[in-house]
Amino acid sequence: MSVEADARHISADPRILKTTLIQDQFHIMALINENYLKLKAGYLFPEIGRRVSAFCQANPDAKVIRLGIGDVTEPLPPAIIEAMHKAVDEMGSRDTFRGYGPEQGYDFLRNAIAENDYKSRGCEIAADEIFVSDGSKCDTGNILDIFGLNNRVAVQDPVYPVYVDTNVMVGRTGAANDAGRYEGLTYLPCTAENEFNPDLPKEKVDMIYLCYPNNPTGAVASRETLTKWVDYARSEGAIILFDAAYEAFITDPEIPHSIYEIPGADEVAIEFRSFSKNAGFTGTRCAFTVVPKKVVGTTADGQKQAIHPLWNRRHTTKFNGVSYIIQRGAEAVYSPAGKEQTASLIKFYLENASILRNGLESVGFEVYGGVNAPYIWLKTPNGMPSWDFFDQLLNKAHLVGTPGSGFGASGEGYFRLSAFNSRANVEEAVVRIKTLFGRLIA
Repeated sequence: MSVEADARHISADPRILKTTLIQDQFHIMALINENYLKLKAGYLFPEIGRRVSAFCQANPDAKVIRLGIGDVTEPLPPAIIEAMHKAVDEMGSRDTFRGYGPEQGYDFLRNAIAENDYKSRGCEIAADEIFVSDGSKCDTGNILDIFGLNNRVAVQDPVYPVYVDTNVMVGRTGAANDAGRYEGLTYLPCTAENEFNPDLPKEKVDMIYLCYPNNPTGAVASRETLTKWVDYARSEGAIILFDAAYEAFITDPEIPHSIYEIPGADEVAIEFRSFSKNAGFTGTRCAFTVVPKKVVGTTADGQKQAIHPLWNRRHTTKFNGVSYIIQRGAEAVYSPAGKEQTASLIKFYLENASILRNGLESVGFEVYGGVNAPYIWLKTPNGMPSWDFFDQLLNKAHLVGTPGSGFGASGEGYFRLSAFNSRANVEEAVVRIKTLFGRLIA
């Protein structure tokens, strides 16, 4: 049998036929997913780490203060530690030992989330619409498994890189242009002129990533803004992927904490939340995704299909669940002591943000964020490229931040600083910034 005939025998699918012929021609055993080769220069934060590591090796005595990534620094609240200790003790007894748990999360945690994060704010979200996971970063990418590649996806620009990179990885985009924008995605510019809240897409889109409070700009969405997006999604048959990982930092009582506070959102929105920043779980890992049963997609033949069972199948097939010990710790966030202690933690980081913001403004920087979010978004001086500003801060002030261009083309000329650090480091960072830039901007 010829190579061609053998390939046809293996499969009538022309894509598989082509792949089989290529493998035979070049004697290749396993082909890679070439979509990964489209990714630009490596993921943003590893690139920052590479540059910082090189600087530290060359300057071993430099005291580098890292205000780049959103990693918490303060210890877990005592109520959480106590709950985890108790859960560890349970694991040491046959009577209370836990093996595999439900992949979707234990009922005690799902019920606590539903009552405290949703029903308390008038959102009718049921416990079984909540899926506990090990991170909202993971889920914002994993959710793509259940959606077709022919969907048009819109992202805010600047944008959390995971939303873009995971769409590239699954094959939904073409190559990136010189500005770093990928063919096949719709970019929604967020600028100072529109207060970092983008206009509705001018073209038809099927999926929309929204992040509020926003990472990286620190912007928040009013009830009016979210209503605009929900109305758009309902009229266009689109689905909103709403990242609310920083909702605990909202201080303005008029700002919604959940998209489900908007009527009709439970028909068109999937929400992602995390315990990482409000309770310090960055190294402990616990988050959750809300998939209301009313949210539907469409099959190729036009049939309506609920998203909830698809995500349930994906979640239970590819994920084994968050550990019992960690989930007991997350449950403690909702205890009276846990609420008080996490509120104190959030207040601490917001005070850090205020110190950074005030210090930057005092020497003339144009600053955004840092009020309802733990991030400062600043305009680089004199139009300096954001990676040049990164290098200047690192080499002259021994400070690490995040270049705005790493978040997208509209982030060029901006820079992000994180409030997640010790008070002493934040205060020292402000002193260094004033020393370096006071004369340049005054």
